[in-house]
Amino acid sequence: MSILFLTRYDQRGASSRYRFLQYIPYLESEGFRCVVSPLFDDAYLANLYSLQRRKVVDLLMAFMRRLRVLFTVHRFDLVVLEKELIPDMPALLERLLSGIAYVVDYDDAIFHQYDCHANPIVRRVLGKKIAVVMRHAGLVIAGNNYLAEYAHRAGAKKVEIIPTVIDITRYRQQAGKKNALFLFTIGWIGSPTTYQHIEGIMPALAKICANGQAKLLLIGAGERNISEPWIELRPWSEATEVADMQTCDVGIMSLPDTPWARGKCGFKLIQYMACGLPVIASPVGVNSEIVEPGKNGYLASNREEWVNALTCLRHEKALCTRLGMSGRKKVETSYCVQVIAPRLVELITHFQDYPQLN
Repeated sequence: MSILFLTRYDQRGASSRYRFLQYIPYLESEGFRCVVSPLFDDAYLANLYSLQRRKVVDLLMAFMRRLRVLFTVHRFDLVVLEKELIPDMPALLERLLSGIAYVVDYDDAIFHQYDCHANPIVRRVLGKKIAVVMRHAGLVIAGNNYLAEYAHRAGAKKVEIIPTVIDITRYRQQAGKKNALFLFTIGWIGSPTTYQHIEGIMPALAKICANGQAKLLLIGAGERNISEPWIELRPWSEATEVADMQTCDVGIMSLPDTPWARGKCGFKLIQYMACGLPVIASPVGVNSEIVEPGKNGYLASNREEWVNALTCLRHEKALCTRLGMSGRKKVETSYCVQVIAPRLVELITHFQDYPQLN
């Protein structure tokens, strides 16, 4: 079977890397012929992560790349689409997929970028776009229940939940990670566009780190004008992200309780747990499914709960180890490529058995 992957980014884009590209070697080993066609190039992604405005020329080039490849879809047995063909445009190009068997994948509630937009014209023109894309797909793959429920309401013919997972072989556990001389380190990994989510708990983090009691390591937050001595900034790199997380004692994921945040897939938590770290997270969306309080971490809804959870872990090294080991086992059984890839192969293999639109 030949498969065309219409991703949003190449290897540098996290969503494309973890939802699609990391499965390619396994799919090819199973006899599938895979072709990947990203929408945006590295220049676009660099501008996005540096929080610069998207250049019109970059958008036009992306449109032309996607349009060209659409004329080749008939050469493939299956098309796998990441989210939508072109962002911020009506589902007109999706009509070119009419009669083509396609799967569409979501790891974010991008429909809320349209139906919750501040501009009423955007809401009117694009508010139901993602529902249309889902409804015309042979299969919708959702990263969590929130996204899957939207797909069902949209009239999708077949919906399957596949979480965003890691390759467990990249996350080899260290023996004797730290000793008592090291400062208690709170870790966060993300991008410049998600840094805003941690700002709401900065007062709690400041209290925990006061007087040199702990430090906060921000991986991938971008260049920030931060002068607090207890905050360390490190650039993100695929080559160093695991080693950087392994220098931490706990991993955190704070989220506001918004429609957009409820669609997040909790991937930070899975990365921390794969590193053997206990986790603390806001009880928003899938976070409440991944985090089992007292078993692999804690949920925190307000400043007091964040302070209490972090204080407890800072004082109890044995507890950190126990929670971290439990989290690691959960990843090994439910949140790694080694477990999920065979399931993905099964879904693709039996794709033609699913109900298809005429």
